[in-house]
Amino acid sequence: MTTTDLLGKTALVTGGTKGIGKAIADKLAAQGATVIVSARNHPSENDGGYHFIAADLTQPEQVLKLTEEINTKFGGIDILINNVGGLTTPGGGFSTLSDEHWENELQLNLISGIRLDRALLPAMIEKKSGVIVHISSVAGKQALWNLNMAYAVSKAALNSYSKALASELAPQGIRVVTVAPGATKTPPMEKFIQDYATASGIPVEDALVQLLAQTGGIPMGRMAEPEEVASLVHFLVSPSAAYLTGSIYAIDGGSLPVVS
Repeated sequence: MTTTDLLGKTALVTGGTKGIGKAIADKLAAQGATVIVSARNHPSENDGGYHFIAADLTQPEQVLKLTEEINTKFGGIDILINNVGGLTTPGGGFSTLSDEHWENELQLNLISGIRLDRALLPAMIEKKSGVIVHISSVAGKQALWNLNMAYAVSKAALNSYSKALASELAPQGIRVVTVAPGATKTPPMEKFIQDYATASGIPVEDALVQLLAQTGGIPMGRMAEPEEVASLVHFLVSPSAAYLTGSIYAIDGGSLPVVS
């Protein structure tokens, strides 16, 4: 159902040119929001007509430039979707991970979000309103030592940071929530499965089965569509979720084998 419950709101979606980020940008725009998209590289085509700002959020000076452009052209934002992130380190356990691996993963999945929050929050605090969504991962609650150790640690840290930030900002009218997708059909996920299949010498179909089996499988029997994650994000930033803050919302088809 299409509504316009975000009419008059301005949203920034980082990593918004493909996958989950693109789906979120499209969803928020369809609900009436003015959408700003940021990514390291310009998209091949901007079919959403969004205002695009190129920025590598692991670089402090580029975060400053992004913030200045947003404040100058839009007077700040109402909604921040911290979607930038990814698994960039090799599998194989602790012995395969160098200091550089750990530092890069923490910069991409944790520090970049913290840095952007710190830059954009003053304007939200001045207005006493705003919503921040951190896109985490079920890996933050289910680390797999042979596949995603550094990534899982960075997302677990993001979850803790998000909770602390929510507690600090709630009295000032700002909500902070976390969305933790499970396996989702995105280009990075498809590449990860292909790389795993190649390294294991097995077909892609078998690689997917093996990977999902390590997490206990997905009771719903399929990966999520990016649009399904976007629908959850839309609800969380909408007026319907006005009393929600500080929580982590897993969207994983029931894959997490724990009560959370």
